Amino acid sequence: MPAHEHAAGSSVLETLLPALVLVIACGAYLLLARRACRRNPAVGWNRWRTTGFLAGAALLGVALLPPLAPFAHEDFRGHMAQHLLIGMYAPLALVLAAPITLLLRTLPAARGRQLTAVLHSPPARVLVHPAVALALSTGSLAVLYFTPLYNATMSNPAAHWLLHTHFLLSGCLFAYVIAGPDPAPARPGVRARLVYLGTAIAGHALISQLMYGGFWVNIHAPIHQVQGGAEIMYYGGDIAELLLAVALVATWRPAHQRRPATRGTRTPRLSRPVGTTTSNW
Repeated sequence: MPAHEHAAGSSVLETLLPALVLVIACGAYLLLARRACRRNPAVGWNRWRTTGFLAGAALLGVALLPPLAPFAHEDFRGHMAQHLLIGMYAPLALVLAAPITLLLRTLPAARGRQLTAVLHSPPARVLVHPAVALALSTGSLAVLYFTPLYNATMSNPAAHWLLHTHFLLSGCLFAYVIAGPDPAPARPGVRARLVYLGTAIAGHALISQLMYGGFWVNIHAPIHQVQGGAEIMYYGGDIAELLLAVALVATWRPAHQRRPATRGTRTPRLSRPVGTTTSNW
């Protein structure tokens, strides 16, 4: 097969495969949402969550399909826009769709208990710790752009898709830990999460400024592209993290304060500690 025909075939596959995966994911979510409404009509399923999932899938489609995907291979500014969509904006929308809660409402009882056991397992508690999520999402950017790793992924299609997968999963993990409406047994209080979010903001700002100034950066691209990508990372990242902060406030509900007990009455127990996140987003 001629080289140009092989390249064209690979390009078509790289377009059709992510589109097919996104369509299947959206169909599965809509099917589960419908099942949740049928199983418990009184409670139903929040349409805003469904809208969030579809919006997240649409953002992934913009990032992974033409015209942005081919441009991202040729211009570092396109790569950075792609990174923000895959690693920050789409994950926030997908996490706010509460997919774990949807699974717990639709799975059989035995499967639901198994999923709950996984969420409470020691490995899961370590994985969902904000420090781990921060290292995987923000810390990995320094490894990517200040080492030869970025250049290696650009010349290897398989490595490039692994990079996309890492962006998506680490972004979802960080959004879930900070502001996810899904249950997270090991999630710390709001103040701690705000500290980790502030650290992520500072980390993004530092990396983008070092990139703009050309310090330690290892990216084989023209200077104006690198500086443009740094600006996209700086301002686009700030907007995404501001939205994450808004989501944290929107999904947080303080419990009622304990009232002094009077004679002949019992003091009601709090349903959840003050400063935790509600799942009824």
